[in-house]
Amino acid sequence: MTRKQRRLSFLLIGLAVLSIAAALTLSALQDTLVFFYSPTELEAKKVPQGRNVRVGGLVEPGSISRAAGEVKFRVTDTAKAVDVVYRGQLPDLFREGQGVVCEGMIGADGVFRATEVLAKHDENYMPREVVDALKKSGRWQEGETKK
Repeated sequence: MTRKQRRLSFLLIGLAVLSIAAALTLSALQDTLVFFYSPTELEAKKVPQGRNVRVGGLVEPGSISRAAGEVKFRVTDTAKAVDVVYRGQLPDLFREGQGVVCEGMIGADGVFRATEVLAKHDENYMPREVVDALKKSGRWQEGETKK
């Protein structure tokens, strides 16, 4: 084998190893990606059961109920709403009419089973995804909060 052929074979082997490493990295990242949806988008996209997603919007007034260590509430974008069940400690700022983002999965019964609930943390902040969803639904008023 000549020097030129050896150099070319090392280059080809290196490219093959790099391609395999990139493919493995991308497949590993795809398993950990969590997408954000508003309740309207969640219904329209028919997200498969067992897939980890985030749903965000406002906690619907009058929808919070607590029983047996479980909290049930509805998240709405004013057009559609999704039922959420959560086991665990809710953030101190969680309340009706508050912006939230819930991470979890949709069950076979269509209820969103949250593993984490995030509430807006002060008067001037709301997650960008919730703001965008509220703007799409026409509920957002520009002077309401700052990003």
